[in-house]
This record gives sequence, C-alpha cells and structure tokens, in this order.
Amino acid sequence: MSLETTIIVACAYFLAAFVKGATGLGFSTSALPVMTLGLGLKSAMPLVIIPSIVSNVIVMVQAGHFRETVRRFWPMFVATIPGLIVGLIILDRVNGLVAGAVLGVVLMSYGIITLGRPAIYIPNRLARRIAPFSGFLTGLVNGVTGSQVMPILPFFLSLRLDPKRFVQGVNISFTLSSLIMAAGLSRIGLMTWHSVLISLAGLIPVFLGVKAGSFVRARLDAETFRKLVLVMLILFGIILIGKALLA
Repeated sequence: MSLETTIIVACAYFLAAFVKGATGLGFSTSALPVMTLGLGLKSAMPLVIIPSIVSNVIVMVQAGHFRETVRRFWPMFVATIPGLIVGLIILDRVNGLVAGAVLGVVLMSYGIITLGRPAIYIPNRLARRIAPFSGFLTGLVNGVTGSQVMPILPFFLSLRLDPKRFVQGVNISFTLSSLIMAAGLSRIGLMTWHSVLISLAGLIPVFLGVKAGSFVRARLDAETFRKLVLVMLILFGIILIGKALLA
C-alpha cells in the first residue's frame, strides 16, 4: 500500500477502536466510513473483518450470558445467514459508489434512530415472531454495506434488555456476521491474503485505540461523547451519499 493509504487504514482502525472502547459502538460501523472515503467500500470491507471479530469476542467474554442469549435468539441469528448471502450477491453486482451511498443511508438512519432513542417497546410474544425478519434484514444490509447495526440495534433496544444481555446479543450477531462475511468476501474475490495481513497488522492500532477509548470513557461524560460520535457518523453518511451523487 502507498503511504497515504496506510495512514488512512491505520487512522480508521484507531478511530473505530477508540470509539468502541469509549462508547461501545460497532467497530465496523465506525471504521468503514473513513476507509470508504479513501479506498472505496469494496476495498474497505475485508479490512475490518478480523479486527471486528477480535473486539467482539473480547466484549462477549466480558458480558456473559452467552448460552442464554443463543437459546433465546437463535432463530434471528440463523436468519442472518441467508440475508448475508443475498446481500453479498447484490454487492458483487452493484457499483461500489452505489453501495457506499447505501452505507451512507444506513449510517444516517442508525445515528438518527440512536440519537432519538424512540420509546418503542416490543412484547416478547411479538418479538419472537419478528426476530427472524430482523435477522434476515440485518444480514441483507450487512452484505451490501458492511455495516452490522441495522435493524438489529433498534430491535434489541425495543426489547429493553439489561445492558449485559443487550451487549451479548448484539455482539453475537456481529461476530456471526463477520465470520460469514469473511467467507463470502473470499468467495467473490474481495478478501485476499493481502487484506488478511493488513488486518492482522491493524490489530496494533486497534489495541491502542481500545485502550485510549477506555481511558477517555473513565473521564468523560459518556452520553456527551456518544452523541458526538453519532453526529460524526451522520456526517460521514451525508458525505458518502454526496460522493455517489456527484460522481
């Protein structure tokens, strides 16, 4: 990679890990906008897989309640897989700028919904019925854009789970999606040994970013920082959409 590209990738890793450590927001969702602006979405997507899996597993071990969460939400997790497959097929056939614009819409939606925190509550009986649809749509959006947060994040928020079970459920979905994405991106020729080596090297700024984010989280008002990050993601979404429209 050129020096410029190396700097972009390293900054994206550090920024995403910093945000993950400070706020708990998804690694891929934070890293992809920066990388996409510099490299394009299709080149950026394979570079976030390994760091995302590593950060997710760390969080899952800390959260606990793994077996309980899998038993409760396994239909949704399983439904994510066919959604991912369909999304990857679409990704392979669409223009990278169009996929980037879709990512922009996802980021804006995620930021606006999370900022607003609508007081939506879904009863358990209804949640069991719509969980597979949420999983499929999450996989579909993930396959096309690389972002793993929609619509699973609003779905879990609407269940009003306690924080540990919420974090565990989201990160199980993130990890499963990342593993399937790794296989799918390899299948369509986007994930190569070159991208794997870059991802492994990227674990260094990821580690530093998580540590720095944790340090800030202990000293800064978490709610203020969370809002600043969400505003930043919305701005990234606007930039990606504008880039596609002006191309």
